[in-house]
Amino acid sequence: MRLRFAPSPTGALHIGGARTALFNWLLARGSGGRLVLRIEDTDRERSTPENVAQIIDALNWLQIDWDEGPIMQSERAERHRQELARLLDQGHAYRSTATAEDVKAYKAKHGADRGFRGRQEGEGAIRLRVPDEGATIVHDVIRGDTRFEHVHLDDPVIARADGSVLYNFAVAIDDLDAGITHVVRGEDHLSNTPKQLLVLEALGAPQPLYAHLPLLHGPDGKKLSKRHGAASVQELRDAGYLPAAVRNYIALLGWGSESDETILSTQELIDQFKLERVSRNPARFDETKLRWMNGVYIRASSVEDLASAIEDHLELEDPDAAAAVRADRAKLLEAARISQEKIQRLSDFWPLSGFLFQEREIQEKARARWMGEESVAIATQARAELADIDAFDEPSVQRALEGLVARLEVKPGNVYQPLRVAISGTTTSPGIFESIVLLGRKETLKRIDDALAGAAR
Repeated sequence: MRLRFAPSPTGALHIGGARTALFNWLLARGSGGRLVLRIEDTDRERSTPENVAQIIDALNWLQIDWDEGPIMQSERAERHRQELARLLDQGHAYRSTATAEDVKAYKAKHGADRGFRGRQEGEGAIRLRVPDEGATIVHDVIRGDTRFEHVHLDDPVIARADGSVLYNFAVAIDDLDAGITHVVRGEDHLSNTPKQLLVLEALGAPQPLYAHLPLLHGPDGKKLSKRHGAASVQELRDAGYLPAAVRNYIALLGWGSESDETILSTQELIDQFKLERVSRNPARFDETKLRWMNGVYIRASSVEDLASAIEDHLELEDPDAAAAVRADRAKLLEAARISQEKIQRLSDFWPLSGFLFQEREIQEKARARWMGEESVAIATQARAELADIDAFDEPSVQRALEGLVARLEVKPGNVYQPLRVAISGTTTSPGIFESIVLLGRKETLKRIDDALAGAAR
């Protein structure tokens, strides 16, 4: 089995393109086949080296590798010209000056559903001859057979007047030369397929097997767009998602395992993926579900791996924060451990636990709620308890604070929340006992003192 992923470098790699890459990769790895990476850069204005680099970067982050390439379509121009000349010499193609208006006039005369037929003029763009009889049938693993009657198909333009070939011709030649056996791509390419098959037929070449993947929609059932959240792989990375979680989630966009399991390792995906189980119906990308799945992967990570992932994420998004965590690896490991159950994305870590590395101003809303006269009195007593305990570890801190709750006969939050606001500046943090111990006695008491002094002003 020989497959290809052939993105156009006109922008970032979007979720739909990432799914196409993943499905091709899973098939190649599961079958012992080969995956070719081809960059279809024939759009002269929009294809840029920067966009190519973005695609490579996205695939590398997703850990989707390839066996051949990247092959630049633009570098194969000479090969395209050779096959174009062969079609012209054999009479399968012809030059025509027919314009869009000429095509329109032809259809007005012969019927709107009649395919345009031109004549050899010796100059102009190059069109492929489509026979009037018969049909081109696309054999599709997902959609079944789709029949395109020749009488309704225009003679397609396959090259400009200067001999530079158009997309559908180049794709057909490139797939042929690469020995591609299975073309797995988005449903939006289905209308291109009969044109590519007609080129292959004119060359006397075999046709590959096709699989056109269903469109992606947002949770509202409308075509996936930026308004539904992250639209590109880089945006998912920057938002703090893990590559393995993203692979798992996008694999389930239109495909499901026989067991209907949701959490599947990459090896399980490779072992279980089959094109026959891909649905024809549009799949819905829901970032809320992806966030949940990412949380599952975070909780399943080793503390060491999670800490490294957090550090890498901060390097990209917040260099100052990255420097703070890098300065104390032991503290980062412990901070990752006590945060692991509370975060769903890597980007959640610093807002939740950054106070463990950098002191923060108390938020006004938190101060107003938890730094009133009664809370200050409780926090003062809690400070005394923390100052007096012998061993400053989690069991000792927990005993001391739970003892204070019992003696004061108040709800735990009435003790813990003023302390949380004092040490973190906000009302959310990892577990209060763990946070206090990780900050250490000296820093904890200092922050409580600062908060009490601020409340007195």
